[in-house]
Amino acid sequence: METNQWVLDPSHSELQFKIKHLMITNVTGNINSFDINVTTKGDDFSTAEIHFTADVNSIDTNSEQRDGHLKSPDFFDAAQFPVITFKGTGTENKHHDGHFDLHGDLTIKGVTKNIHVNVEFGGITKDPYGNVKAGFTVSGKINRTDFGLTWNAALETGGVMVSEEVKIMSEIQLIKK
Repeated sequence: METNQWVLDPSHSELQFKIKHLMITNVTGNINSFDINVTTKGDDFSTAEIHFTADVNSIDTNSEQRDGHLKSPDFFDAAQFPVITFKGTGTENKHHDGHFDLHGDLTIKGVTKNIHVNVEFGGITKDPYGNVKAGFTVSGKINRTDFGLTWNAALETGGVMVSEEVKIMSEIQLIKK
């Protein structure tokens, strides 16, 4: 079976995260610079080799002050750890509706943990220019303290300023090379 290489279509992809602030609302952030390379056997993404990188310095929460704090040693320490990586290690629970669980090693701030995310396969099609594209919606949750992102502040009303749980949402469009 032929091996196919897939690369990110950055103009049709996005990576976001949400985290609870003051225990009452979610703050949304974007990682504006990231890349993914995928190798498949044929067009079967259930056996894909996946390598993902994200530039910590591209974090954007629509607040320069908050972005600066996130890039500081209190959180990501972008000066020392400028890249987040993910390497897929396998899939399971492939459902008839195109959903599956993707497992992989996520490295943030020099700490690597195995995580899983839910992937919804949107399908494969050709764009008007003849490029073969594949689409995915990815969602999951991680605990930021597992990766050494432990800064927080207690609230006088109880609770903490920033939750430990971080929701991850991504729309990924790949181009077959």
